[in-house]
Amino acid sequence: MSTDHLGADTGHANGDRPAAQSPAAKAVNTVQSVDRALDLLEALAGHGGEAGISELAAATGLPYGTIHRLLRTLLDRGYVRQESDRRYALGGALVRLGGMAERLVGVWAQPYLKKMVELSGETANMAVLEGDFIVYVAQAPSPRRLRMFAEVGRRVLPHSTAVGKVLLADRPDAEVTSLVERTGMPRRTANTITDLSSMLTELERVRDRGYAMDLGEEELGVHCLAVGVRDGSRTVAAMSVSGPAERIDALDREELAAGMRRIARDFGAELGGGQ
Repeated sequence: MSTDHLGADTGHANGDRPAAQSPAAKAVNTVQSVDRALDLLEALAGHGGEAGISELAAATGLPYGTIHRLLRTLLDRGYVRQESDRRYALGGALVRLGGMAERLVGVWAQPYLKKMVELSGETANMAVLEGDFIVYVAQAPSPRRLRMFAEVGRRVLPHSTAVGKVLLADRPDAEVTSLVERTGMPRRTANTITDLSSMLTELERVRDRGYAMDLGEEELGVHCLAVGVRDGSRTVAAMSVSGPAERIDALDREELAAGMRRIARDFGAELGGGQ
């Protein structure tokens, strides 16, 4: 039996969001030009990988001149490219870094995924949002003979998975709307949410309760609970447990979610260097 499910939690729900660093403290602890260049890369990613100068200015609050200077350096290094319509896109140099980072994060996640297996008795997965797709990057299998399996490296659309909902819930509704307009919401089962209004309502529930559920929306007979992994103020990955519907439903959902959030917070602290 196989599944595309992966769990994630929006860590900022229910008081999980860490306190924001003050501008003064941030200025002391960062190199401004590096900080701003990273802001630009993150703004490009937030616009689906491509944006114009005005969109980058609105997203980052940086002056146009500063944006042009930083983009020239990023262009020279291959981290950004300029399209024929003069918009800017994420560059190919990020692929090498991203692939290596993804492999390392998958290794680092293993002890935490194993804790989730111990907590639930079910298979635990970790996924990230790459562009418009959810990508599974790590897994710890259940010791049970009948268990779920999501192939590491598999890419799926986010709307029908618990991990996808958690990662979408960390983003503004406008960004979710743009993504859905690009990908559509194909029906995977009779339970799949296939209209934008219902999905936005579902994401608001995810934010309120701090976890997401997939109740046979990606694969009939398979249920999944997911929580988010936060690195500072952002949800950077999702962790989940998935199994046969009757076994997942027999667990105390709130107790399981609370335990998974604790594990995900510990992992997020490791990713952030304990900060």
